[in-house]
Amino acid sequence: MTDPRVPREEQFSTHDGISLFYRHWPATGARRRGAIVLFHRGHEHGARMAHLVDELGLPDFDFFAWDARGHGRSPGQRGYSPSFASSVRDVQTFVEHIGSAHGVAAADIHVIAQSVGAVLVATWAHDYAPRVRGLTLASPAFKVKLYVPFARAGLGLMHKLRGLFFVNSYVKAKFLTHDPERIASYESDPLISRPIAVNILLGLYEAADRVVADANAITLPVQLLISGADWVVHHQPQHTFFERLGSAVKTKMELPGFFHDTLGEKDRAPAVRAIRDFVLQLFDAPPAPVDLRSAHLRGDTADESRALARPLSPLSPRGAYWAFTRASLRFGGMLSRGVKLGHDTGFDSGSTLDYVYRNQAAGAGPLGRSIDRTYLDSIGWRGIRQRKLHVEELLRAAMELLARKQSEVRVMDIAAGHGRYVLDAVSASPVKADAILLRDYSDINVRDGRALIAAKGLDGVAQFVQADAFDRDGLAGVRPRPTLAVVSGLYELFPDNDLVARSLAGVGDAVEEGGYLVYTGQPWHPQLEMIARALTSHRQGEAWVMRRRTQAEMDQLVAQAGFRKIAQRIDEWGIFTVSLAERAAP
Repeated sequence: MTDPRVPREEQFSTHDGISLFYRHWPATGARRRGAIVLFHRGHEHGARMAHLVDELGLPDFDFFAWDARGHGRSPGQRGYSPSFASSVRDVQTFVEHIGSAHGVAAADIHVIAQSVGAVLVATWAHDYAPRVRGLTLASPAFKVKLYVPFARAGLGLMHKLRGLFFVNSYVKAKFLTHDPERIASYESDPLISRPIAVNILLGLYEAADRVVADANAITLPVQLLISGADWVVHHQPQHTFFERLGSAVKTKMELPGFFHDTLGEKDRAPAVRAIRDFVLQLFDAPPAPVDLRSAHLRGDTADESRALARPLSPLSPRGAYWAFTRASLRFGGMLSRGVKLGHDTGFDSGSTLDYVYRNQAAGAGPLGRSIDRTYLDSIGWRGIRQRKLHVEELLRAAMELLARKQSEVRVMDIAAGHGRYVLDAVSASPVKADAILLRDYSDINVRDGRALIAAKGLDGVAQFVQADAFDRDGLAGVRPRPTLAVVSGLYELFPDNDLVARSLAGVGDAVEEGGYLVYTGQPWHPQLEMIARALTSHRQGEAWVMRRRTQAEMDQLVAQAGFRKIAQRIDEWGIFTVSLAERAAP
């Protein structure tokens, strides 16, 4: 029997400057094949998964296990994170750190996660589309058993009234595992974080609902372990998640009699063997990625979009409901400036987006301004404003990367609307832009964009021209060649991947090697039906029917054009993504 591996104790920094603790067990074999990253249950910490390092019998793999913020030896109020989305981003940052600090590429990482950690990882896989080797999810807490009626609704109401507060875990150790030693260690462990912030609990529920419903967006190889006698979480969402997965390689193992602490159960040996076999299968014969470039023709999002485009009978309850909604919006347009602008130019137009960015309610009298404020505060427009901030952040980051390479900063936005986010980003950057080219098909956007350039005093460096974002030759012929291209909020409006691929090919032809692309995506939206049934687009007042693109699909289209994604941001609701990619050598 080999001696147990001894971990190194290390730290990494989160996006908001928090230093989180993690353990690293280096490989002991002759050659490192990859790495296993462990994510613990809620309330626990990485040391409680440390037994897997030796039990899995994978000497050729590094192992890593973090203590999530607010847990174990990581700092922060116990059980607290700014949001569930912040914790998901911590997962992304941790994997990026493993790549940069330890030299393990994402494609050589397999992730093992349990309970709340498994929901974090599933949400990360959905929202960020990481290109890791695979996932093992043990008893994901997609739906916690709440034995108090209406507990979730009650917690939501209390959070609105009271703000942040904490709830303690009601789960006793004897309901987590059959193992007496494991029970004793849980009850005596001073690093167990029994309280949990209510914002994290509510965020967990919301993310789990979204990820289970949209599991088709996850195409990584997935192994799902389900404890048959789980007192803590419901089984059905786990089965539903598995059925909906878009993975070409997926396997499910049900473990009769197992309690919730699946990977800590006394008789866990068969589960551990199954994980080991799955990992070795993926590393011995890596499966080809699922090709999503034809997702506009078949698949969940294509079916969803076609269903939204079908008209409803005005005599049906749903048809009558949406007719009433459209009538209400027409009335609102008589009082609210924003709603009227949407009717006049399209709710997806550059003029509407610029109005939403400015976020200043206007209308006829107090009632009109109140309607306008409600309109501007809808979740979709809040997401749009966060997307603007993320676009500006990654534009500035790309400008700084170019400056480090001593490259000129020549910016091109292929469908700029009024160009506000580009001009705001350039104005706020310490790096000087050498040239800014804004393009848009709309003469209104060109006119108003030129006025905005003048208002910001950027006439000497920026110009606005009328042009087609889907003209590959026109994009490829831009001179001087841009070193930083931007496409924000455009491709989300067009379901056809062939059209998007043609545009991206033109961008790829235009951008110099070593240059950058900032691009947006919309993998999910809670108001798709309302948008399709009640709002009109900029295209001659047609219904605004969108087809969602999963992040993995969007990234594949960008990669096909010669770019490699290096960073990503997403809002806390999981609606809009912004990514930064580098132009690779042809």
